[in-house]
Amino acid sequence: MHLVDATMFFCDTSGGVKRYLTAKRQWLMRESGIRHSLLVPGPGKTDDTTESLYRIRGVPIPFSDGYRFPMLVSDAAEKLCAMKPDLIEAGDPYTLAWGALRAGRELGVPVVGFYHSDLPRLLGARFGRLGERMAETYVARLYAQFDLVLAPSRAMVTSLHALGISAARHHPLGVDTALFHPYGSRIDLRTRLNLPPDCKLLVYAGRFAREKNIPWLFDALRLLGPMYHLIIVGGEHVSKCPSNVTIFPYMADSSHLAMLLASCDAFVHAGDRETFGLAVLEAMACGIPVVGMASGGVAEIVPAGCGVLVEQKGGAAIAQGIDLLFASNPRAMGTLARSHVCRHYAWDRVFSALIAHYRNLRSTSGLSLPAIDTPLEIAHARD
Repeated sequence: MHLVDATMFFCDTSGGVKRYLTAKRQWLMRESGIRHSLLVPGPGKTDDTTESLYRIRGVPIPFSDGYRFPMLVSDAAEKLCAMKPDLIEAGDPYTLAWGALRAGRELGVPVVGFYHSDLPRLLGARFGRLGERMAETYVARLYAQFDLVLAPSRAMVTSLHALGISAARHHPLGVDTALFHPYGSRIDLRTRLNLPPDCKLLVYAGRFAREKNIPWLFDALRLLGPMYHLIIVGGEHVSKCPSNVTIFPYMADSSHLAMLLASCDAFVHAGDRETFGLAVLEAMACGIPVVGMASGGVAEIVPAGCGVLVEQKGGAAIAQGIDLLFASNPRAMGTLARSHVCRHYAWDRVFSALIAHYRNLRSTSGLSLPAIDTPLEIAHARD
């Protein structure tokens, strides 16, 4: 069987979608008889067939940290047809998704849509209710045409069902629990940053997009004062950055990110529109608790005892949540968080369930999938 993933969310500085696809490729190569390829936009049509990485031309998107937008649906469909997949998964709601649907019809193969991005909420935040309604209409029209729609949070599945997309199913993302681990090499960040030994180290890793609410984190650190220090990973210097915030560039090497996460005391996330929150899971796998917003996907993956979920928006509420976490037992919370991730979100479990989703398409498509006997238990997890 040949599986093709097509998405524009794949570039040098990509976040969760790229990590999902990279882990998926590695797992499929190791655990299954499924051949896997990627179709992503690039500056040209230079393919790397040795890596099964194929490209169509895409134009750069300003202020997007390297993303490119493929312009023509026909180019995407033509390229996908030439790749001759047995199943296609579309990982964004734009040109490649329409190209995947067209190629699926021409080839007679099933097409899965993975709903990584909550488009109505994103446009609603920028353009108000009118923008949200237009996005809802668009999403309903697009995703109603897929054979199966997967969403990483139950909240997103509920939203898709409300739009009439009955094929939507819940399927979370996951973590490499051997790589993101609390017992790996750690960095003496306090010495490196010239901080006192009792300073509380917070960390955020992710894009500096508007919906991540980075200014709320800055406001929180101003209120908390010098005995708290925040490391932000994934961006460049920004204006009005508090003195107790240090910005690190994007880390392409996941082992470096894991080392840094394990060296901090807690992870903070101010985004209130997350469809999932993969970086939150990675931090929990490293044995540190989370302060996040009590909404969206983050609220689903941080159970009681693994962190603090903040009900109110803004920096003051986040500062209160951080104070509450450190007034409790953050070390015990981190241990519980690690155990929770290993039980529910290790990649073996996630991808075994994904193959089960694919297999369920056989009844209508005639697709034959190889048997996979990967156990759901995570033998290498050390809680």
